[in-house]
Amino acid sequence: MTFENTREFAQKLDSQDILNKYQDEFIFPEVNNKKVIYFTGNSLGLQPKRTKSYVDEVMSDWANLAVEGHFYAEKPWWDYQERFAKPLSKIVGALPSEVTVMNTLTVNLHLLMVSFYRPTATRYKIICEEKAFPSDQYMFQSQVHFHGYKTEDTIVEIKRREGEHNIRLEDILAKIEEVGDELALVLIGGVNYYTGQVFDMKTITAAGQKVGAKVGWDLAHAAGNIKLELHDWNVDFAAWCSYKYMNSGPGNASGCFVHEKHHNNPDLPRFAGWWGHNKERRFKMEPNFDPVHGADGWQISNLPVLSLAPYLASVEMFDEVGMDALIAKRDTITAYLEFILHEIDKEVKGNFEVITPANPKERASQLSVFLHGEGRSLFDYLMKNGAITDWREPNVIRLAPVPLYCSFEDMYEFGQVLKRGILE
Repeated sequence: MTFENTREFAQKLDSQDILNKYQDEFIFPEVNNKKVIYFTGNSLGLQPKRTKSYVDEVMSDWANLAVEGHFYAEKPWWDYQERFAKPLSKIVGALPSEVTVMNTLTVNLHLLMVSFYRPTATRYKIICEEKAFPSDQYMFQSQVHFHGYKTEDTIVEIKRREGEHNIRLEDILAKIEEVGDELALVLIGGVNYYTGQVFDMKTITAAGQKVGAKVGWDLAHAAGNIKLELHDWNVDFAAWCSYKYMNSGPGNASGCFVHEKHHNNPDLPRFAGWWGHNKERRFKMEPNFDPVHGADGWQISNLPVLSLAPYLASVEMFDEVGMDALIAKRDTITAYLEFILHEIDKEVKGNFEVITPANPKERASQLSVFLHGEGRSLFDYLMKNGAITDWREPNVIRLAPVPLYCSFEDMYEFGQVLKRGILE
């Protein structure tokens, strides 16, 4: 498609967009009495309007039924999480039995590492990407120390080549081969939070498992954003947050994936709790743990239904839209934003550098823009003028044109705000 940097062209794309109507499903903040251009869905998604009714339902059931809401609410609380299995499995490419919801992201990664990071005297190393999200770095460090190893001897970072912003697949595969028999775990972010690079999860998973390691993925920036096939890729485990691309609200519940090949392994350790116990016998209060079959068997505590209600509203919206339609618009609107950025760069004779891969197969709903010669003042101007973006030191602005609620006209308008911010 040949793009044009005009409002009329952007409006034409919007008129042809089958997802354009979903903008009306969300609540937008306002700046200067005008709806914002929202580019930070990779940090916190907007609130869907339907969310309130899901939360109100739980509040009403709590008020009217109290403890009996566990069994007699319209959506009984004791099995509330089971409503996620089918729609969530479609989002991440899993069997319904392979997914569950519980806790928050880093908590779940720690819990999953109980099962899948089992270092020995000879096989103990962890491979991750350089500049992983800080929470992952802290998790790795604490896990390694817990097992009695030194960080510098255990954590192996895949680094970017000198002068490059993204990590090459061949370098990841080479490092896996090099570490070889010492490698216990590969755990990488499926989409790098800083650059927006999408990793080849299928190839990396196969390579890690070939040398005898377990392979897991932090899908914080991937779930609800890219096409995932966790079951078919034979991924051992994964976890993700729900408040970014899945719009479930700040700090909300995390999703987990455990491949079915691990479901019947009695030797696989896990930290157990009441809600992971055999559902049919849970209220018999038996002393010995008998896990629920599937990923639900990794649950520990009874679930925070008030937190799950917004998440359920979201996954049901995803189910009606479908990932294929989301991804089709995602690719077009991201490409259009990239075009707008380059056009504005020419007009202002600036020096923008998009550090997200140009290959559509290696990126999703994010463009990270390195602003050579510009600083924090430009970001501040954008925010004060209704373009809500994300600043990362030293001078990178992250832009996430989320297909559910961003329009093509937003992309055009952002270019105009950006141009004014540079020229004023």
